Amino acid sequence: EIKLGGDLASVILGTAPLAPDRAKQRYVNRLGVWLALHSDRPNLPWKFGIVDTDDVNAFSMPGGYVLITRGMFDRMRNESELAGVLAHEIAHVVRKDHLNALQGSLRDSALGGFTDYVGGNGGLAGQFKTALINAGRNMFMRGLDKQDEYDADRMGVVIAARSGYSPYGLVGVLQTLSAAPDD
Repeated sequence: EIKLGGDLASVILGTAPLAPDRAKQRYVNRLGVWLALHSDRPNLPWKFGIVDTDDVNAFSMPGGYVLITRGMFDRMRNESELAGVLAHEIAHVVRKDHLNALQGSLRDSALGGFTDYVGGNGGLAGQFKTALINAGRNMFMRGLDKQDEYDADRMGVVIAARSGYSPYGLVGVLQTLSAAPDD
């Protein structure tokens, strides 16, 4: 799971690098780790970062990788809203939503799931890795299903509240995004 998340994170960071502001990167990483410590999977090697793009989005990968775009980060009105967004993404990792979606996608393409995933320094076999990365790209473009998003919202609110943040932070973000133009 951790190796897979690292592979997917490297694909995303290959198209858009981390934002160059080290202070903001440290801030997001510290806040994210604090939130993750209050989740049901505090022992993952959590990593958080801001991707240098104006897009408004946040996403997570298996194994504890969470990225927020600079466009989304800049729209946050306070720390509780940022905590809500990060906690929502943490919830996806805790629930293994992306892992399950990838497994289903690979099963649909007759690759049989993750039993062929080979860890270690060599990573994945070439053909399997290509199929996995393509499935990951498709998943991030298509997104998760609405029930997974709703469940991550609910769990994210709980994680934020356990961490000392307002449970209404995520609600504020969702209201702001729903009022924004479709672009």
